[in-house]
Amino acid sequence: MDSNFHPIDQLPTFSGLQAEHERIEISLLLEGIYRIYGYDFRNYSYPSIRRRIWHRILAEKLKTVSGLQERVLHDRECLERLLSDLVIHVTEMFRDPDVFLSFRQKVVPLLRQYPAIRIWHAGCATGEEVYSMAILLHEEGLYDRTRIYATDINEDVLKKAEKGIYPLRSMKDYTRNYLQSGGKEAFSKYYTASKDSVTFHSFLRDNIVFAQHNLVTDRSFNEFHVILCRNVLIYFNTQLQNQVHTLIYESLGPSGFLILGDKETITFTKHASAYEAVSTADKIYRKVQ
Repeated sequence: MDSNFHPIDQLPTFSGLQAEHERIEISLLLEGIYRIYGYDFRNYSYPSIRRRIWHRILAEKLKTVSGLQERVLHDRECLERLLSDLVIHVTEMFRDPDVFLSFRQKVVPLLRQYPAIRIWHAGCATGEEVYSMAILLHEEGLYDRTRIYATDINEDVLKKAEKGIYPLRSMKDYTRNYLQSGGKEAFSKYYTASKDSVTFHSFLRDNIVFAQHNLVTDRSFNEFHVILCRNVLIYFNTQLQNQVHTLIYESLGPSGFLILGDKETITFTKHASAYEAVSTADKIYRKVQ
């Protein structure tokens, strides 16, 4: 769970007419955010978004969803605070090391055939997995011919990602992940440490493009050899998952690779038959039609 969000101890419990009124209030809040600001959360998982809305209601010292709606629609700063709750940012360097190891072993050999490689990290959050990919490709001799597009709905986290500065206290865990993912160097080679933070070396950013992109409302902007969309779809309902899967399908070039999070799948989507599994355990798929 992201550092900006702390679950409330106990959600309000409603039943019957009260529960229906709350659903209507939440629906109106999300509709207002979409119409005024362009952020579309209308098809996010209801239990998850309800929990996060109530966190913000209490943080703003309000009592109702309607009270939050009134403030959000007239106060951009309040909207930004709500966005920090609604947009989930859970990430780390070489998260799920087996996925990166499988990528090294099964995908990298096939990428070598391309003179230029385009990779899209959709929902990149604060960028840890983007830098992980840059390091991996550097070690495999592919980074110089790769362009990585790192996108997120939240401009604030993109600014953090561009800086490449992370807590020093995280490096022990990140080093372990890196080694388990098949890392070939001393992980400390890639950053400079200060008192309580580390800054990753600027050459890792040379071929990364950070940009705002909304998976829900924006269209495809390129054709990619690899798309990583990990642990984003789990927060969407079925309708929205299918919508985003269509965007991904249209954005992947022939024989392109899709990498999902460990709790996500293409099995029940309308594009399931268009992929074959490269690694079912690691949720790596290849587009075959």
